[in-house]
Amino acid sequence: MNNEKSAMTIAILILLVIFIVWCNPIAIVGVGERGVKVTLGKVSPKSYSEGIHFVTPFISKIKAMDVKTQKWETATEVYTKDIQQAKIKYVTNYNLQPENVHKMYREVGSNYVETILLPAIEGNIKDVIGKWNAQDLVANRANATYEILSKLQNQLKDRYINVTSFQIIDINYSEVFEKAIESKVTAEQEALKAKNKTVQIEEEAKQKLISAEAEAKSMKIRATALTQNKALVEYEAVQKWDGKLPEYMLGNSVPFVNMAAKTK
Repeated sequence: MNNEKSAMTIAILILLVIFIVWCNPIAIVGVGERGVKVTLGKVSPKSYSEGIHFVTPFISKIKAMDVKTQKWETATEVYTKDIQQAKIKYVTNYNLQPENVHKMYREVGSNYVETILLPAIEGNIKDVIGKWNAQDLVANRANATYEILSKLQNQLKDRYINVTSFQIIDINYSEVFEKAIESKVTAEQEALKAKNKTVQIEEEAKQKLISAEAEAKSMKIRATALTQNKALVEYEAVQKWDGKLPEYMLGNSVPFVNMAAKTK
């Protein structure tokens, strides 16, 4: 009798385990996830947090959706303002708004990246890049990046997606355009070098002119002074005399006699 009861108890337990496993009345929402409860095709008006949740077998289920920050990295081809084709490599970090996961599932489903996120990114990249000429875009990458990020954040916040960062990793143009840019930069550098050389020459000529004008002015002042003062003429001669008498002198004249007599 006892053996029969034990066997029956074991059978009931086995059936219970099979029932639980088959019916699956327990749902687990993992770390970094939120659960969306669907009952007979109707989405619950709230999101379920991490942990264990009970559902009615065959009637309800909980769909887990990731709310951790995720990265999307790829490249897209766009045209600049001056109709140059550019391949833009970029990376976007985003996450689902945890409190609005059930709304996203109800309105879009779990495939929101392809449905909402990517079209928004591609559209805003094309819009912003199309405002810049190709050469200017390289120098203003940071400005373009910031504008794209701002547009994405404003556009997607009401679509239950937080865009935490956006970065343009690389900008590639055609080989022909790259060579044209390189040639232009080289030409500009050579032109700047020539301009600097011209400025240098002009400055040197200006300095020489100033020096010549100063010298001419000085000579004029000295000439005027010498004309008006005979003693100054003799003084200038003394300043230039090396102390030697000439080997041949006409008559009995001795240099600077008059000045010597006056000094006595």
